[in-house]
Amino acid sequence: MGQGVLTTGFARVQGELYCEDVPLERIARHVGTPAYVYSASTIRDRYERMDQMLAPVPHRIHYTLKANSSAGILELVRGLGAGADVVSGGELHRARRAGFAPQDIIFGGVGKTRNELAEALDAGILLINAESEAEIRDIDSLARERGIVAPVSIRVNPEITLDSPHEYIKTGGRGHKFGIPHDEALNVALAAAELPNVELVGIDMHIGSQLTRIDPYREGAERLASTIAALRDHGVSSLRYLDLGGGLGVRYDSEQPPDLARFAELVLPVVQATGLELIMEPGRFLVGNAAVLLASVLYRKRSGGKNYVVADAGMTELLRPSHYGAFHRIQSVQQQPQHAIVDVVGPVCESGDFLALDRELEDVQPGDLLAVCDVGAYGYAMASNYNSRLRPAEVLVDGDQFAVITAREQYDDLMRLEIAEPEWTRGL
Repeated sequence: MGQGVLTTGFARVQGELYCEDVPLERIARHVGTPAYVYSASTIRDRYERMDQMLAPVPHRIHYTLKANSSAGILELVRGLGAGADVVSGGELHRARRAGFAPQDIIFGGVGKTRNELAEALDAGILLINAESEAEIRDIDSLARERGIVAPVSIRVNPEITLDSPHEYIKTGGRGHKFGIPHDEALNVALAAAELPNVELVGIDMHIGSQLTRIDPYREGAERLASTIAALRDHGVSSLRYLDLGGGLGVRYDSEQPPDLARFAELVLPVVQATGLELIMEPGRFLVGNAAVLLASVLYRKRSGGKNYVVADAGMTELLRPSHYGAFHRIQSVQQQPQHAIVDVVGPVCESGDFLALDRELEDVQPGDLLAVCDVGAYGYAMASNYNSRLRPAEVLVDGDQFAVITAREQYDDLMRLEIAEPEWTRGL
């Protein structure tokens, strides 16, 4: 599909699963389980492939922090040349702490608070992707208070019907909360162009996540290009960026990865015709296939005719199977000849706490190690302390070396923000 042979950082060596040149069992012995383990080479491979694919046009790649905002991952992608795409004040803070220059940060999101908008303006970031006329007027007001002109891009909802694995990750269809409806975008953009403390610098879209077909990108780009042409007909000459968002999918099971050559063939000519610099916002595409979640088997049990593998990781470490019905391959770290049909479940007190249902898996026993695959995106980022569980460690592997980039939480971390002796204030 035009991808070539994708680099994978995980392979078996004499039956044992490795991350690059490091045995996963060695990492488990060193840091314990559960633990997220990332392959630096896989992230580099995906970034370089996207950069090469976009080479025919002026472009910027802004990594989407919501996929995985761990400092070690941010440092790696920044070193590759990526900018940052943030959707909250917390992500803006993370990006700045990770060394991203303000001019390499864009701020999106449908519900930015005035405080978050003020933080973005005070930081001097590249642009704010605004999602409503009311937000644009808030930005104008805040910029006027500061005596500056705010660079703003408008997120357009192109209202495209597309296939996606789950309704929750579609963002560019009619009636979704994101962006400005396509038929209202021109009027909102013209209003923005008239505001004294706003400079309209871009037009943006983000149509969804885990997309493997390229045609919707072409359709969306054409709709944005028509809006750009109409703005120019009205005398707007300030546009510099065309932002096509992210959403390129990865392979979890039998999906075909997106055809980057076809993306270049179908989409880049539309971008080139506008004369604008292209912005892409990959998240999952860069990190999704770059990690496994290491877990230890605690127990085997049988109930109601079903066989269970009880692991020390569950929905608190990886929410995607429970929340989205997502499929993640699971392997025994040490290859084994026998197999069984099992439910792989975690220790959380919820029936929805599972990693796989009715899955054929090696016949693992207590003490064996499992690797839950392709968890680099929306894995650790969605982990929680439900049941007062400790969030796991994160480990980055680079060749024959590995390092802990996020320490495993300790019990004191659970109560660090709680106030033992609160100061009471009367309500009247």
